[in-house]
Amino acid sequence: MKAAWFEAFGNAKDVIRVGEQTKPQAGPGEVLVRLQTSGVNPSDVKKRAGAFPNLLKDGPVIPHSDGAGVIEAVGDKVANSRVGERVWVYQAQFARSLGTAAEYVALDSNRAVSLPDNTDFDVGACLGIPAMTAHRCVHSDGDVKDHWILVTGGAGRVGYYAIQWAKMAGARVIATASNMEDKALCIKLGASGVVNHREPGWSKKVLECTGGKKISRVIEVEFGANLPEILECIAVNGTIATYSSTLVKQPELPFLQMMYMDLTVRMVIVYSMPEAAKALAVGDITKALERNLLRHRIAKTVPLESLPQAHQLIESPGLRGCVVVDTS
Repeated sequence: MKAAWFEAFGNAKDVIRVGEQTKPQAGPGEVLVRLQTSGVNPSDVKKRAGAFPNLLKDGPVIPHSDGAGVIEAVGDKVANSRVGERVWVYQAQFARSLGTAAEYVALDSNRAVSLPDNTDFDVGACLGIPAMTAHRCVHSDGDVKDHWILVTGGAGRVGYYAIQWAKMAGARVIATASNMEDKALCIKLGASGVVNHREPGWSKKVLECTGGKKISRVIEVEFGANLPEILECIAVNGTIATYSSTLVKQPELPFLQMMYMDLTVRMVIVYSMPEAAKALAVGDITKALERNLLRHRIAKTVPLESLPQAHQLIESPGLRGCVVVDTS
């Protein structure tokens, strides 16, 4: 099968190879998916760059956890009726070396989720890490109906979905965005107000949007960099659900201040979510897709041969939306 892989860490253009690899077989409890698309996420790029030094101990890695396609074969203990089913997949390259940057992937049947007929394969490649992370951030710590939620980076891959999940749950949303195009997009998704997180003291603007009421839940894309402003606008007993801290990789926490506010900091990553949380996210995603309730933002689709370009796009600071690889 055609696939992309790397067997050394480094820059995308230097280490990613595209060629022929052995087609996998579906083992017990697994399905073999003929992939149409593969989603590229920041965690994929970090793995390739060397964030996990032991990743290559078992040999070359076919990257990416998310994708979509059609089940071609099933292993033992999987119903034959699943053959021919359109699916989106997630966690394909978690704790193993064979991901979705290929024509085929074999993986746990529970990680291959039925993709409604009204949903394209390119959208299916965006549902694993972006949509599930956003869902967990919104729903992990109780009902948000009528609560004020702040979504930083509202036009980003996760923030885009977080605004929508929050609105579906009945929350009132403030988002951050740094340009007029992204601001308009956040408003269109349902945000009541949008502030520019590049302006000093932007937390004051957040409170202006809420009429002075403090935020009870924050969905945070840059935890370390944004924490000082967050602490100015979050309520006592509030929750910060964060999935990234790229600019400040080792944040320092003002412990006493946060303790006396009885704040909760929740770290979110799809791979380690409880199975019950994954099932809840998958169920809500399916319902939303069937009812055309979710909007999606795909920045670029590239062929498998251009995978290095896809990784470079994810590393670009100005990118908005998901990057999808055509594996068909």
